[in-house]
Amino acid sequence: MKTKSKKISDSRVEITVTLDSKDLKPAREKALAKLAKEVKVEGFRKGKVPTEVAAKFIPENDLNAETIDIAVRSTVIEAFRKESKSPLVLPSVNVTKYVPGESAEYTAVADIVPEVKLGDYKKLNVKHEDVKITAKDVNGILENLASSYAEKKVVRRAAKLTDEVIIDFVGKKDGEAFKGGSAKDYHLVLGSKSFIPGFEDGIVGHESGDKFDLKLTFPKDYGVKDLAGAKVVFEVLLKQVNEVTKAKIDDEMAKKCGPFKTLAELKDDIKKNLEAQSKHQAQEKLKDQLVAELVKVSKVPAPEILIDDQVKMIRDDMTRNAAAQGMSFEDYLKANQETVENWEKEARKIAETRVKASLALQTLAVEQKITVSDDLVNAKIAELRDVYKKSPEALKSLKDPNVKMDIKNRMIIEATLDYLVKTNS
Repeated sequence: MKTKSKKISDSRVEITVTLDSKDLKPAREKALAKLAKEVKVEGFRKGKVPTEVAAKFIPENDLNAETIDIAVRSTVIEAFRKESKSPLVLPSVNVTKYVPGESAEYTAVADIVPEVKLGDYKKLNVKHEDVKITAKDVNGILENLASSYAEKKVVRRAAKLTDEVIIDFVGKKDGEAFKGGSAKDYHLVLGSKSFIPGFEDGIVGHESGDKFDLKLTFPKDYGVKDLAGAKVVFEVLLKQVNEVTKAKIDDEMAKKCGPFKTLAELKDDIKKNLEAQSKHQAQEKLKDQLVAELVKVSKVPAPEILIDDQVKMIRDDMTRNAAAQGMSFEDYLKANQETVENWEKEARKIAETRVKASLALQTLAVEQKITVSDDLVNAKIAELRDVYKKSPEALKSLKDPNVKMDIKNRMIIEATLDYLVKTNS
């Protein structure tokens, strides 16, 4: 077998393969054996006809077609290996020449794992963020805790700011109810600024049992285009007013929050948790910045087929999220004033970024010989088994060799990210 490759792009090649009689002989023998199983010859049971006998009854065109098909399938991947190329999908083949028993020629085109040329990944221009937790951060958590332990008492008076009200409401534009503008038994703390300007203030002064209309205007920069700057009317029924008394922030509240004897102990625990969360967030942000910078200083071609796969994954995720909200993918786009064309354009940008990041990290892992042991992989799978012990389907998937390989690859990428962080510290 002779091969010759031609570069179509950084991630796509065409390989011309020439086969001689020695390459075609085993393919013809396999073709004959395969077709012989379907030949009917008097005196022999179907499938038991000797190949030398069956050959006399097999149409030459059928034998030639099967021979070249087997010859191509048995040599095409080896042809790519011979040219040091790794196809991402089964190559597209076109037979250009075939002389039965003598020679054959075909071209095979495929997207390949591209050659990635890494830049200087030991001197990436990324700054580390210092994590600082202030008294204000801690006090914010304490205020939230005080709210969660607040006492609520039903009152028969006009609602005022800081009260919690229970309401039914219907929002209408031009006399028609608009999507997402209605609710029943909605709990709202007045002054929380959860609604558009004027809504909560409009409830102040009303008592339980009151029915009233709120004529309001949505902000011009509102996220839903159809409502941005629109004049609307909310029909409101005030069903209940609750007076809210926040818990006092003291040692007694601290005892309700966990194994704390004093407020000082609770504050210290809050600070430690905030520091841990902030450090984790800063570390993840640092990894994202390092990968982005790695791609920036490197030459990383992005095969279209991998971008297409990523776009499909993004769309599938959005479709599932939309379904959880009772919408189709198209309905979700429409609700957000987005066209399929614009979404596709933005999704492809995200997909290309992901593909380049993945290829750069894979190349770095190979270059630095970063791997993880089977013991670590098995330990991770054991951990996942414990997490998914109530899901038979998930537990079954963990036995799949492909899933195990995927877990190992993810762990290698994480180890590679850790290497990048350590190298650029």
